[in-house]
Amino acid sequence: MTTRLRRLMAATLLTLAGAASASGTAPIGGRASVIDGDTLEVAGIRIRLHGLDAPESTQTCTAQDGVSWRCGQRAALALDDLIAGRQVQCQVRDKDRYGRSVAECFVGGVSINDWLVRSGWAVAYRRYSKDYVAAEAEAQAAMRNIWSGTFTPPDAYRRQRRSQTSAP
Repeated sequence: MTTRLRRLMAATLLTLAGAASASGTAPIGGRASVIDGDTLEVAGIRIRLHGLDAPESTQTCTAQDGVSWRCGQRAALALDDLIAGRQVQCQVRDKDRYGRSVAECFVGGVSINDWLVRSGWAVAYRRYSKDYVAAEAEAQAAMRNIWSGTFTPPDAYRRQRRSQTSAP
């Protein structure tokens, strides 16, 4: 390979890396802190997990026997247990309206996003993606976690809270 061709290839790679970084699509990796059931912080960057919506931290669900349980808190704890201090790799897809990176993240080769929905700790967020609809159907059919009783969908729960705080 000629020196000129090597320089051209190196310049192209640098340009592509810079473009990926500028657009926010560069991979993000490192140890993660769980913020809530669908948000992580990796390398100082807040990451909203793509295509899913987990119960809010203060949200409760109702078991079949009528007992209320803190499903939002449990979803965050399940996510923390999955990560267990291991390295997380996230592929950024977008930015949300709050400036957070929206990404699919992996730990130990497992998609965190898919795992949360398939395990019944989150719902597929159809408003933004259809990627996890099949995983949600599996969790619902198996009555896993939030699907084991009744719950308010997280987006409806947030709307209810906003309307309650804005009411006189």
